[in-house]
Amino acid sequence: MFKIRIRHTKRFQEIMNVFLRNGFSHFLFRLGLTDRGSSNDSGNKMNMQDAGVKLRHALQELGPTFIKLGQIASSRRDLVPEEIAMELEKLQDHVTSVPFSRIREIVVDELEAPLENIFTSFDENPLATASIGQVHIAHLPSGEKVAVKVQRPDIRPNVETDLAILSDLARFLEDNTDWAKTYHLHEMIIEFSRSLQDELDYRVEGRNSERIAKQFEENPSIHIPSVHWDLSTDKVLTMDLVHGVKVNDLEKLDAGGYDRKLIARRIVDSMFHQILDEGFFHGDPHPGNIYILPENVVSYLDFGMVGRLDNDLKYHFASLLLDLREGNTEDMIDTFSAMGILSDDTDMQAFTRDVDDLQTRYYDVSLSEVSLGAIFVELFQVAYRHHIIIPSEISILGKAILTLEGLIAKLDPELSIMKAIEPFGRKLMRDRYHPKHLIENSWKDFVENIEILTNLPKDLKAIATTIRKGKLQLDINVQQVQVFLRRLDRISNRLSFSIILLSFSILMVGLIIGSAIAGQTNMLWQFPIIEAGSIIATLMFLFLIYTIIRSGRM
Repeated sequence: MFKIRIRHTKRFQEIMNVFLRNGFSHFLFRLGLTDRGSSNDSGNKMNMQDAGVKLRHALQELGPTFIKLGQIASSRRDLVPEEIAMELEKLQDHVTSVPFSRIREIVVDELEAPLENIFTSFDENPLATASIGQVHIAHLPSGEKVAVKVQRPDIRPNVETDLAILSDLARFLEDNTDWAKTYHLHEMIIEFSRSLQDELDYRVEGRNSERIAKQFEENPSIHIPSVHWDLSTDKVLTMDLVHGVKVNDLEKLDAGGYDRKLIARRIVDSMFHQILDEGFFHGDPHPGNIYILPENVVSYLDFGMVGRLDNDLKYHFASLLLDLREGNTEDMIDTFSAMGILSDDTDMQAFTRDVDDLQTRYYDVSLSEVSLGAIFVELFQVAYRHHIIIPSEISILGKAILTLEGLIAKLDPELSIMKAIEPFGRKLMRDRYHPKHLIENSWKDFVENIEILTNLPKDLKAIATTIRKGKLQLDINVQQVQVFLRRLDRISNRLSFSIILLSFSILMVGLIIGSAIAGQTNMLWQFPIIEAGSIIATLMFLFLIYTIIRSGRM
């Protein structure tokens, strides 16, 4: 039986009962969450698809926290089997609307004024409802129409209770199961908690909206509705109302004379600008969050979920795509290693074989024939087979691109997302190798190395003390020996090459100084030694710089 302390026993029992009703008794028993009497063999006979359907029903019944958890899990194909992920994608926020009397109370309490003093009209019927909040149309005294998003009453304490239970469960499972420990389940729940708590604070969504709006200040073809901060709090968000056509309403788009191909191109370019140029992007670009305005202007809504890619992740993402296209398995493995996602337990031989199979399918294939979404799915499946945890930022990116690709296929079936992304990827690679960027990175590395050298005496003293006390431990993983030796071989070769280059340069400088003092030219068998040596030294230097840059580490 489950032996850890649960802070919210009643809610925990509700959760257990929902999973038991949906046929997960055997699974819960194997995890140690229920006793043998609650278990039956029906869960043993479920295939993955049946399990996915039952899991979706259970999460739907449990409410907002678990619906959000399922939606995020659907994007983690590196952790969740494909059949279950596909079912979890169907999770929707099917909830009844909150009575207007309660909505009025929340708006009045948050904005600290009677509703009639703030808005000249406020539609009692919601424009849209979701598990966290609902949207109403209202008019400001200026006559302007706005969309007012109001959080559902008492949702925060309910979500916080669920998150506390999930945190306790994750700790228990990490202590008692290998798979939870391997996947750092508790860290994942902490990350999920932060994300959901951000969604509960509408001010975060407002700031996300403004940050993306700044990315398109000079681009009139992209529209982001403005936030009315004087009428917004953590539970109420007031934004300009968008008057347009939903992007997947093809009949209305055609009837209105919109250019579907142009719209598709603008959506793709604007998304990859967010992803690869800015590193901050809309994390959920489904059709309900994209509207088309007159003149084929694209308007993005709802910035509760956003993705972030730092410069290294952007570079790694672009590198993987380009290496995949060029059939370079070794560089792909190096990129995965540089991302820090290969664990000590990874079977490098089997992993390399799977990556090689993956790149073989896409090597030298026309970009118009390649699905970027399919590449993500296959990469995640390889990661799942080898227990490799993909960074959550990349999983959000994968989900966004899968959603985007489905939408673009309806707007313009001839537009290849893979082809559209290539110029952004190559530009990113060029920018990374720009002299200014290389100098900045070299300076950062130089400063870091100075700090390391400064602390070296202390570190050596600490090591010596540890050795004297007999507490020095060595952890050698045989599976990683080949990878380690290969990297060590590269390092030693590069050091040897650098020493040879230095020695050769010293020799050439000696010859130049000697010839200058003697006032004679250096000729050996009618061969100009200095001129030839200078050319060789220059070529060696350029080759060394090229190999360092190619490795991606300055």
